[in-house]
Amino acid sequence: MSQLIERARAKVNLTLRVLGRRPDGYHDLDSIVAFSDCADTLVLEPGAELALSMTGPGADACGGTDDNLVIRAARLLKERVPDLKLGHFRLDKHLPVAAGIGGGSADAAAALRLLASANDIAHDDKRVMDAARATGADVPVCLTSHACVMGGIGENLTPLDFPELPAVLVNPRVAVATRDVFAALGLRNGELRVGISEVLEAITIPRKEASADAWVYELVGGTNDLEAPALKVQPVIGDVLKVLRDQTGVKLARMSGSGATCFAIFGSAPEATAAAAAISKNYPQWWVHAGTLG
Repeated sequence: MSQLIERARAKVNLTLRVLGRRPDGYHDLDSIVAFSDCADTLVLEPGAELALSMTGPGADACGGTDDNLVIRAARLLKERVPDLKLGHFRLDKHLPVAAGIGGGSADAAAALRLLASANDIAHDDKRVMDAARATGADVPVCLTSHACVMGGIGENLTPLDFPELPAVLVNPRVAVATRDVFAALGLRNGELRVGISEVLEAITIPRKEASADAWVYELVGGTNDLEAPALKVQPVIGDVLKVLRDQTGVKLARMSGSGATCFAIFGSAPEATAAAAAISKNYPQWWVHAGTLG
């Protein structure tokens, strides 16, 4: 069989509410998720042995290959499909790591899609979905790579009819550990954070085929509950947000996930492109991407 290729698109949390912490220590979330056009690329050359090699500007930040989520996802699927054909993965890594945009999760999800295709298994096969959940909380949403409302600890997914929005993503090249941000949030096991009144005030999901402006209007009323604790862990996130909010044409700027990547939605693609160029010029050490969310 010839090699197979998948793109591992960046996940962006447009809103993120932490509803509480379960008795088992996991946090219940409610998040509107979209996907960026920036991505890693994963190639599978089917074969008898499982292996991974990495190239690209982000390869060195990924650490050893044996603990990579690509390998972990493949092994978990193999547990569920004993006769699974494996192979050699080649990852071209461009997304920043520990950045709040699910780079590793997107890579793992791409690996599951590739293995499913190589073995004539549907991507939504229960065994594939189970392996995704076992790999990590963000892997199920990255498996579909479709805009959705994500609930629970990432297992409850409701697809959305979402327009393409011009956007800029910025990461100050500072890794942020998700566990540190949740520790700064400070919820105890079994503690609720969102009451009934706050649930009633949650943003309204626009109707099907709603305009970009209608979506932006609703998203502006949302929040990311992890932004404040993330600022305590890495104050530079505040600098990134200020820079994005100062750009011409920006409609909304917010942190994604547990940070440190932040996004800004613009009124037009030329405004997003111009903003990205200005930020790259003034902050050459930052990772900057202009494109779309959808």
